[in-house]
Amino acid sequence: MPEAPYLLGIDYGTGGVRVGIFDRDGSPVDFASVEVLTRYPRSGWAEQDPAGWWSGLVQAVRKVLAKRRVHADQIAGISAGATSATVVVMDGQARPLRPAIMWMDVRAADQADRVANTKDPALKYNGHGPVSAEWGVPKVMWLKENEPATWRNAAHVVDGEDWLIQRLTGRWAASINIAASKYYYDRAAGGFPEKMFRDVGIEDLLEKYPSDVLDLGAVVGGLRADVAKELGLNADIPVAEGGVDAYLGALGLGVVEPGKMAMITGSSHVMIGQSAAPIYGAGFWGAYTDALVRGQYTVEGGQASTGSLVAWFKNGYAGHQVAEAKERGIDPYLVLNEQAGKVPIGCEGLVGLDYFQGSRSPHNDPLARGMLWGLSLGHTPGHVFRALLESICYGTETVFQAMRSSNFEPQQIVVTGGPTKSDLWMQMHSDVSNVPIAMTKVSEGSVLGSAMLAAVGAGIYPDIQSAAEGMVHIDRVVEPDHARHEEYAFYLDKYIRSYAAMKDLVHETVRHLGSADPAGA
Repeated sequence: MPEAPYLLGIDYGTGGVRVGIFDRDGSPVDFASVEVLTRYPRSGWAEQDPAGWWSGLVQAVRKVLAKRRVHADQIAGISAGATSATVVVMDGQARPLRPAIMWMDVRAADQADRVANTKDPALKYNGHGPVSAEWGVPKVMWLKENEPATWRNAAHVVDGEDWLIQRLTGRWAASINIAASKYYYDRAAGGFPEKMFRDVGIEDLLEKYPSDVLDLGAVVGGLRADVAKELGLNADIPVAEGGVDAYLGALGLGVVEPGKMAMITGSSHVMIGQSAAPIYGAGFWGAYTDALVRGQYTVEGGQASTGSLVAWFKNGYAGHQVAEAKERGIDPYLVLNEQAGKVPIGCEGLVGLDYFQGSRSPHNDPLARGMLWGLSLGHTPGHVFRALLESICYGTETVFQAMRSSNFEPQQIVVTGGPTKSDLWMQMHSDVSNVPIAMTKVSEGSVLGSAMLAAVGAGIYPDIQSAAEGMVHIDRVVEPDHARHEEYAFYLDKYIRSYAAMKDLVHETVRHLGSADPAGA
């Protein structure tokens, strides 16, 4: 067992809270998780109770300490990440006035359109295109317009991570990471876009939002004595400013210098990269000033359906492969990967489009839908599965192309998540985009990223870059095959043209069904 000090990282995801303890070298010691309930009062709405967040944190910290591999006296620092644009409204005694509106909640679609219609210069963060209903500003507008009594009684309107930091320290402060990426804060342009806020009727938001906007890793304060007792920790442990869980996942992958790109995979793909210069353009979000590392700019893109698309096929259309896997005592995905690996590039003319739940980027089109075309009687489940994987990789490449068009060139992709278990998938990503794909030793990127910020706050490392150098370790790298890259180029072109060719027909059909999915709006 490595010696103290240890760092406590907290990750508030949609499904619950996860706590991890790491040593100063980034090696994990223990983890503990507690689920948190999400309620869906109406279609498109999603809410959680902050009391459940706190109860989950207390349980998780006590669970991880109960393993007795690390004593409370050995914890040197704490930090946290949380879902972003998760809006919490509180009274003057810091009591929630209503359930938190979660990041995935899209009730504010009309308000998002009105933000876009302002044409404010701050919309550079959206590439001057559509505004997501998931962002904080539209949700704040919805609250003020639809719950005026709640708004009048609100002394504090903050994001979920800011709520947690206040509970831990007693200080109201905002993370620059969240303020920039979800509330249009730009330090280089003077802070928040006050004219935009006036134009959409929420000029009084700044009276309720924390006035202190802190960099990641900055010490917000010491752990309050009453909270320390509840958690089973020591009082006055330094609590460092955290941020968006996905962005801390990028830190946990060592993405702290220009040219590097994190790809955080699961049911979706999130791509987060660092640029030396401020760049803006259609097809991606950002570049956010100082959002991860002071003096750098952060760009982001995302695909709505990736791992969820693969699971859709496995669960609904791969009965024979699932049965074979059960007989052989292996994961069904291994069987599917084996079959897809025998299929040539391009799947003998079968092309897929991965927009099964709309397109987040580069198109930001909630009415887009997926497709498979070029089917023949000779195509097998292996062909279909490979076509789905290829479509996801083509989708990733189109996001990279949008960034390249604005002079951001990803030079190395660092990946985390379940898809990294598929050598076929990772090689495909590398070949399609012609970039190396790296994987780290620690897969718990968001929790490790929180621990890295805790290490900076505790003074173990002087800055985030040093923490990344000391705590993030590359396990393996997949290099691209240039010949395969050239072969994929033909089918990538067909993928891109598929969306353009079918867009109008798909939109008409989705509107006819009355079931447009606003998840990417």
